[in-house]
Amino acid sequence: MSKAHYELHGRVAVIRLDNPPVNGLGHALRQGIVDGIRQAEENDAVSAVVITGSDSAFSGGADITEFGTPKMIAEPNLPTVINFIESSTKPVVAAVAGTCMGGGLELAMGCHFRIADPKAKIALPEVKLGLLPGAGGTQRLPRVVGIEAALNLIVSGQTVPAGMFMGSQLFDEFVQDGDLQFAAIAFAEKVAKEGKPLKRIRDMKVEHAKPEAFFMFARNMVGAIAKNYPAPLKCLEAVKASTEKSFDEGIRVERQLFAELMQTPESAALRHAFFADRATSKIADVPADTPTRDINKVGVIGAGTMGTGISINFLNADIPVVLLEMKQEALDRGLDNIRKAYEGRVKKGKMTEDEARKRVELVQPSLSYGDFADVDLVIEAVFEDMGVKEQVFSKLDDVCKPGAILASNTSTLDLNHIAAVTKRPEDVIGLHFFSPANVMRLLEVVRGEKTAKDVLATAMKLAKKIKKTAVVSGVCDGFIGNRMIGRYQTQALLMLEEGASPQQIDKAIEKFGFVMGPLRMADLAGGDIGWAIRKRHYEEKPDMKRLVIADRLCEMGRYGQKTGAGFYRYEPGRRDPLHDPEVGKVIEECRKEAGITPRKISDKEIVERCVYALVNEGARILEEGIAQRASDIDMVYLTGYGFPVFRGGPMFYADQVGLLNVMRAMEQFANNPMADPGFWEPAPLLAKLAAEGKTFN
Repeated sequence: MSKAHYELHGRVAVIRLDNPPVNGLGHALRQGIVDGIRQAEENDAVSAVVITGSDSAFSGGADITEFGTPKMIAEPNLPTVINFIESSTKPVVAAVAGTCMGGGLELAMGCHFRIADPKAKIALPEVKLGLLPGAGGTQRLPRVVGIEAALNLIVSGQTVPAGMFMGSQLFDEFVQDGDLQFAAIAFAEKVAKEGKPLKRIRDMKVEHAKPEAFFMFARNMVGAIAKNYPAPLKCLEAVKASTEKSFDEGIRVERQLFAELMQTPESAALRHAFFADRATSKIADVPADTPTRDINKVGVIGAGTMGTGISINFLNADIPVVLLEMKQEALDRGLDNIRKAYEGRVKKGKMTEDEARKRVELVQPSLSYGDFADVDLVIEAVFEDMGVKEQVFSKLDDVCKPGAILASNTSTLDLNHIAAVTKRPEDVIGLHFFSPANVMRLLEVVRGEKTAKDVLATAMKLAKKIKKTAVVSGVCDGFIGNRMIGRYQTQALLMLEEGASPQQIDKAIEKFGFVMGPLRMADLAGGDIGWAIRKRHYEEKPDMKRLVIADRLCEMGRYGQKTGAGFYRYEPGRRDPLHDPEVGKVIEECRKEAGITPRKISDKEIVERCVYALVNEGARILEEGIAQRASDIDMVYLTGYGFPVFRGGPMFYADQVGLLNVMRAMEQFANNPMADPGFWEPAPLLAKLAAEGKTFN
């Protein structure tokens, strides 16, 4: 079945792209375009052609369902389609509305003329996949908008309105109001009647007064921001070729650079993350058409940092929030923090004062659980203590209406135990936000034993509305993210005892690509939080190895940034970690008490012990069914824990290293005399996949 519909409107043939939702340029659509052009050329009654999409999308570019399949490059491939259009003897007009990105914009630039809705969204976002435009984008765009504007668009991958290029040769005409297709047909008729010469972008010259000086400056700027990503500089090389070479030679450079980027581990990681992001919403036993509950009003318990952050997510989506606190002072402080957050956005020009006022007005402050009587969802963000959670859910069970969803923001506690406090465990779910809750993308959606499917489906739908990446987790201590991070932190703290310094550990991990090292992260989160978890684990497992230095610092009241001292010291009002000689003394004392002779630890060992601890625990989580797929674990770490995106997440990174190599390193770590017995025992799934030469993904 053709994905391109051919229609005659007088003497104009209209080829309408029809491959929902974004008119991805799959093989059937590409073939349909070629067939339509050929049909128009063979009909003497046709004087011009219009290629159009829908109101929401001209074309979003490549069809992602064909990625990695033979169809992706099967003829006619996109360059062939563009050449076919460009060489047409009859004028071809692109009518651009909605989304016009990647290959879609390259397709439009292959047409002789382009008219557009000025609000159409255009982009060449390939750099976000570690690639560059591969169908002439780096050669055509500089010819119609200039090398500076073209390079900015290509290197950033950002989406901009088509109207931004009013006055350039990218668009010949804009249609502010009215029927775009009708206007395009009229434009095509006029072009044909007047016998205007066909404008081929490939025949245009790239204009710039001093290209050499510009590229020298641009290379320094792009190099400074590109860091671990090779694609931006390759994009620059390709655009530079448009100024130095003929069009055909420039195209050859573009294709060579594209092929080189396709082979880089960074692009493989970014493409993995792209698909992993889309896979998180797929739940094996919850069909996509599962009915969902309406969420028109939300309750939040706790007006502290987490509660106010959670509230802002819903306010941003225009969902009213009832914000509950036990004391007026705490409630006032929370409301003030919400106001300040929006005032900050106004000062940065991200919203108007009127918009900010309307958001704040959506908050209903409350000191009574009774105000939750009509909410559709309530989320508790209270102290991480089971006794406190039990009291909260018991009250919610009494006051909330039937069908209301009761959610816990717990980061480690047993959701099934919490649900059992209520008479409606099927309505209970975990919604674990990450701090700051209004900034961090990750939302762990914790599915209890009795959580209803429609409740789970509602949570996943709501996550999209509040712009979160939702990953489903089963119930276990710490769920996916915190269960794994506990193992990662343990290795960092053990290496601190064995001979590494806080600075060395953090620098090694940050050089690997993490946003923040493990000890800086502990100081940011609050040392008391990790200490509380460790003390609980010490009680549950009396033979568990103590992390003496970390515990000693907490006993001294050094909880990190909030107390001005942790593994580092912090000056008032500043977050940068400063070396503290006092920590060195504590480390030395603890080592002496334990009879430890410090040894030299390499950065390589630091990285491998921390990262492979994540991998091994991730494998256990997979085999226990806590996570649905390895890529879900990767998304948790890419969006919630600062794992380097260019490495694709811990499970993908392990696949790239080779699971046999991961196992070999773990065997060596297990021989360390100070290793915790059993810590480095390989997860059965890891051992099985390594033995079979397979991967997690």
